[in-house]
Amino acid sequence: MKNKKILFSLTVAVLTIAGLVINSCKKDNQNSVATFLTRQKWQLASVMVNNYIGSSLVSIDTLNTNCDSTQIFTFNTNNTCSYTNFECIPQKSSGNWTLSSDQLTLISNMTAIDTLIGGKVDPVPGKPFQNTKIVNLGQYSLVLQTGDVNTYYTSTTKRRIVTYGFVHQSANSQ
Repeated sequence: MKNKKILFSLTVAVLTIAGLVINSCKKDNQNSVATFLTRQKWQLASVMVNNYIGSSLVSIDTLNTNCDSTQIFTFNTNNTCSYTNFECIPQKSSGNWTLSSDQLTLISNMTAIDTLIGGKVDPVPGKPFQNTKIVNLGQYSLVLQTGDVNTYYTSTTKRRIVTYGFVHQSANSQ
């Protein structure tokens, strides 16, 4: 009986050590955020602008409501990205992307022609996703926020936050 207890305890100890060794080995491709971003193309579903003074929401605007162009944001595994028809302007913008160390911020040097207030095209390309907060990322949806996403502001600071909602581009719309 005593030998059975020792044998059982020894077996449990060996299995525990083996489990720890196996689980502690380095695994490749642990970055699930990058994996979700690069797994598919993202089609723009909505663009909303929230205007604040301090923490008080002053107005909400929905943009691109009359756009017939499909806008696609693509992230590649080699850290390049492209955006087709940004701001409903026929164009293909491209650049590079990376994630912050906490994987909550998307950083991209992609430049794109944008529209000014009043709907006129601004001929000087901007970097719309230079410092972008990842609000939500899943298998079928991606929500990004750009603009004044800084968490430190005064009660009189005017802020403009643009929220881009993307959905997984279905195979029949490609």
